[in-house]
Amino acid sequence: MKTKHRKMTRKKHIAIAALLDQPTIKKSAEVAGIGEVTLHRWLQDEQFREDYRKARGEVVSQAIARLQKASGEAVDTLRAIMKDDSKPASARVTSARTILDTALKALEIEDLAARIERLEFLTGVSQ
Repeated sequence: MKTKHRKMTRKKHIAIAALLDQPTIKKSAEVAGIGEVTLHRWLQDEQFREDYRKARGEVVSQAIARLQKASGEAVDTLRAIMKDDSKPASARVTSARTILDTALKALEIEDLAARIERLEFLTGVSQ
């Protein structure tokens, strides 16, 4: 099935940016310089919703990248607290537990990813 690809208007780009940044649809419409009814109507349009979904996905992807970038520092902080005898025992235990819990979760995720990859290979399914 072919889908008609149309160029998004500047106003719709602004509306999507506003939807990503503002707390309400009403405020998003105001920022975009359109009526709230218009924005609600656009949100019913399949192409506009798809463009908005993609934009939200990009925002989440960027946030995940920032978290991954900071994860090394987080581990260093946890390790420093865990090893610092001047810190309360509860803080050291919490840091150690956080490190262990996170390491175990990461191992589980890696295991699940490998299992899914194997199943996809065996069934001929790929992304």
